[in-house]
Amino acid sequence: MTALRAPLSLMLLLWLTGCALGGTPATRYALPEAAAADVAGAEASHVLVLRPLRLAPFLDAEGIIVQLDDITLREASGHRWAEPLGRQLERGLRDRLAAALPDTRVLLDSETGAQAGPLQLRVTVERFQGRPDGRAVAAGRWQLLAADQTLLDTAAFRVATPLASDGYPALVRALGHSWDDVAASIAAAVRRAERRAD
Repeated sequence: MTALRAPLSLMLLLWLTGCALGGTPATRYALPEAAAADVAGAEASHVLVLRPLRLAPFLDAEGIIVQLDDITLREASGHRWAEPLGRQLERGLRDRLAAALPDTRVLLDSETGAQAGPLQLRVTVERFQGRPDGRAVAAGRWQLLAADQTLLDTAAFRVATPLASDGYPALVRALGHSWDDVAASIAAAVRRAERRAD
């Protein structure tokens, strides 16, 4: 009986400790989805392949990143991404580009198999966070490549969107608007490259 009582006491102690330390469960957020659009099918005039998006290491975190001053960043413990940020940004960029480029079939790298598209896009995200001035910033660099890896175009991006109100929901929505603007500028560059190729 004593042998059975010890494991039960330990389990009870662990359960009580977990309850005491658990506190309020984290709130999870997903970036706003792109506007629904007709996706170009096999008959599309152009194909764009989005290569795996690269995130700065500090952004590859579960918590939303907030900049406290000019040099201090903090990962929120109680406010987390619903799924990895890189995956949300990649899928969101594909959907936004597909909406902006109705004559272009936009594919993620994982959707193409071994086949390379005529146009390829590489994106590196270096900033995706709230700032102390009440803005949500998205910054990084993109490269547009031909099938033979010739560089067709490249540019840095930095978009800062004011938050509509205080709080994490407003921050996540503002980050989504910043990503909308990034996608719009990339779509304009893709259009130019496609016109040159036609």
